Amino acid sequence: MSAADLLRLVAARLDALGIPFMLTGSVAAAFHGAGRATLDVDLVIDASRDQLSALVSSLSAPDLYVSVDAAMEALDRESLFNVIDTTTGWKADLIIRKTRPFSQAEFARRRAFELEGMALWVATVEDLVIAKLEWAKLGASLRQIEDVAAMLRIAGDSVDRPYLDGWITELGLAAQWRAAQEAVGQSERTD
Repeated sequence: MSAADLLRLVAARLDALGIPFMLTGSVAAAFHGAGRATLDVDLVIDASRDQLSALVSSLSAPDLYVSVDAAMEALDRESLFNVIDTTTGWKADLIIRKTRPFSQAEFARRRAFELEGMALWVATVEDLVIAKLEWAKLGASLRQIEDVAAMLRIAGDSVDRPYLDGWITELGLAAQWRAAQEAVGQSERTD
């Protein structure tokens, strides 16, 4: 099973159960033109307890690992759980949509696109930028800053700066934003 196959399988099960979702993370960034190698697919989901239980049951297969206990704990903590293809190591991180204002706005702004022959909901560039800045703040990750810089270079003036500025201020991401802008500037000087 390839990463696209795993994404197709999980997305089909989410659709069948009426669970709203959105592609995010590095695969979504690649969709917007800023790709890099990754072994996982990140999906934000908005599921009830019953839907989540049905999802885990529908994903139970000899070559897939998914834990109902991990899924329910993720729901309670607004965190994530995994679906892992044990034969290839490909992993889908299923992230429970948080109830905070940014997460609600991000999910409401998702857009429908066609990817790998699938109809998918995908996070916007602006929301990916903010999410990656948050990951950078949590883990001081240069990779996340580089991803943001790549998305900004590709998106150019089409980025909704007032939207970005508002959430960057609200979420305390100014230092990470400056680092990403510096990375964009450094890249432009070396091109």
